[in-house]
Amino acid sequence: MEMQMEINAGAETTLERLSAAAAFLEQALERLSERQTQAESTIEKIAAALEAKLAAAATKLTELEASGRNIPHEVTNGRKTLPAGMISMLAKQGVAIDSIEAGALDAALTSLSIEQRIAVKSQLLRAGMLA
Repeated sequence: MEMQMEINAGAETTLERLSAAAAFLEQALERLSERQTQAESTIEKIAAALEAKLAAAATKLTELEASGRNIPHEVTNGRKTLPAGMISMLAKQGVAIDSIEAGALDAALTSLSIEQRIAVKSQLLRAGMLA
């Protein structure tokens, strides 16, 4: 009989622990559900804001195209002048703008990073100063 009472007491303790664990899991599930709802709401707000920005950009692009400000790609490739900053940078490096030799250009650009060299050469190509 005493053994039966001990078993019942142990079972009651286990049942209480399981009930407490179940209550804790229910609370955790409620919190996770609230967080998921908040995350979904935030995502919807961000998506709406991005859609509004995209619509504004599309409108602006349409306005620019209608006003003639949008310069066709063919015109930018046929550019015959260099930006003033690039002209002064090349002059400081000792490169004469009227006649650019490949060796002189490479020597003048050695102090620049690879990205800057590519930018200078692409500008010179656009200006028709390099072949």
